[in-house]
Amino acid sequence: MGSSEKRSKDVMSDIPTFSAENLQNNLKVIQNSRTFLSIIAGVLAGIIGFTGLTGFVFYFVVMLITSVGLMAKAGFSADLYFDSWNRVLFDGFLGGLMSFVLFWTFAYDLVHIF
Repeated sequence: MGSSEKRSKDVMSDIPTFSAENLQNNLKVIQNSRTFLSIIAGVLAGIIGFTGLTGFVFYFVVMLITSVGLMAKAGFSADLYFDSWNRVLFDGFLGGLMSFVLFWTFAYDLVHIF
């Protein structure tokens, strides 16, 4: 009887528990970071003069660097701060694309057209 209680306690200690408030805060930080870097990348792409596919490739490279930076900030142990690695790597990945395109075209127009 003692060994079964011990095994059930071991199983219960293996289940990760998360604070909903901390998880929401961490996800908000990721979303804000990606939005901010999307805007900065859009302005840079517009100033540099990227057009077409090269601009989109630039965005995906910046988002890849952002994902690596967020993982480094989490100490490459996302399971302590998030419920999934996908949250860190892909959450907000395409959401910042609209901000990127907006600021990309705006900066390109200001620098290269006017």
